[in-house]
Amino acid sequence: MNTMGKRIGELRRKKGITQDQLSEAMGVSSQAVSKWENDISCPDIGLLPQMADYLNTTIDYLVRGDGGTDAKVVDTENRKDFNSLIMKVSILSAEGDKVNVNLPMALVKMGLQMGMIDDFTKGNENLKDIDFEVLVKMAENGAMGKLVEIESADGDKVNVTIE
Repeated sequence: MNTMGKRIGELRRKKGITQDQLSEAMGVSSQAVSKWENDISCPDIGLLPQMADYLNTTIDYLVRGDGGTDAKVVDTENRKDFNSLIMKVSILSAEGDKVNVNLPMALVKMGLQMGMIDDFTKGNENLKDIDFEVLVKMAENGAMGKLVEIESADGDKVNVTIE
């Protein structure tokens, strides 16, 4: 089971910080952080916005384990390296066909420079109007999460997320 404590620990390790560093940033004892991560107690509700910002996630993800794809801008000091970002394109057709494509942002940028993105979007009406060049620029400037969410009149759904 993926609990709030497990998510806090996972995000802390992903950020590369210790429990002591998280406790200092949140203004609590390191024992409090340990109790959170071991599901003995939960952080005070007033700490959740600060913790979500510090761990580069959303309150929904901390509390419920979902909603982590909400769009946000990550400040310069907490951004991931652009080349480690992934663009996730998810297409669910009204007929039930499902396509998920995960592309490193460096590859998307190179594809744009080489004119290959048109080949990628060919055959899907919902993708043709997405400006991938703008999405790359947004990612370079710290945009993360679900940046595009389309539901067409025929019921097709397209999501583009940067992680």
